[in-house]
Amino acid sequence: MILMEDVYKTYPNGVSALNGINVEIKQGEFVYIVGQSGAGKSTFIKLMYREEKPTSGKIVINDMELDKIKEKRVPFLRRDIGVVFQDFKLLPKLTVYENIAYALEVIEESPKSIRTRVLEVLDEVGLKNKARFLPAELSGGEQQRVSIARAIVNRPRIVIADEPTGNLDPDTSWEIMKTFEEINERGTTIIMATHSKDIVNTLKNRVIAIENGVIVRDEQRGEYGYEV
Repeated sequence: MILMEDVYKTYPNGVSALNGINVEIKQGEFVYIVGQSGAGKSTFIKLMYREEKPTSGKIVINDMELDKIKEKRVPFLRRDIGVVFQDFKLLPKLTVYENIAYALEVIEESPKSIRTRVLEVLDEVGLKNKARFLPAELSGGEQQRVSIARAIVNRPRIVIADEPTGNLDPDTSWEIMKTFEEINERGTTIIMATHSKDIVNTLKNRVIAIENGVIVRDEQRGEYGYEV
């Protein structure tokens, strides 16, 4: 469960990114975050995994109150949150297998359980035959699948995706969205910032629209609502 109450975020340069956000997202929901560039979407998302801290207000993620937890507890918060980025953020000198395994190595899983789980998620995203490849040897869509596999390898309750199809062609984007839908069907909460009108209007889910740091629309099975 995700809860934000009266959340404000002002950056040191004086830019006001969020202005009184109040929202609740239940476990298992699939939510699109939409809005024009600069509306506050990225800040909204970064607050959830403590990449940014609110200037004021209350944020609760999986029963952890983010403005009150100590820095040493942040890694425990992030174990339950998978993050998928537009530019993949894969480690270029590590193989596909190693990129995913790294997420388990940092929490000191055993080598045997790491191997089992990595091969399992590679199978889920259709890349079991690419385990020994380097990121540069993969297509953009395959790299994003690796990024998704890395995000879900810890079996997080929440997956946050920031423009995950932004660098992909339309056909590949639909394949990636199918993967996200399958993850969501297993009970994982998906929160996705996107500029894709076609995806939002075709694959109906909850839509939260942000403008000038304020939620202006929150609809179940909503529309994108902006010209592209």
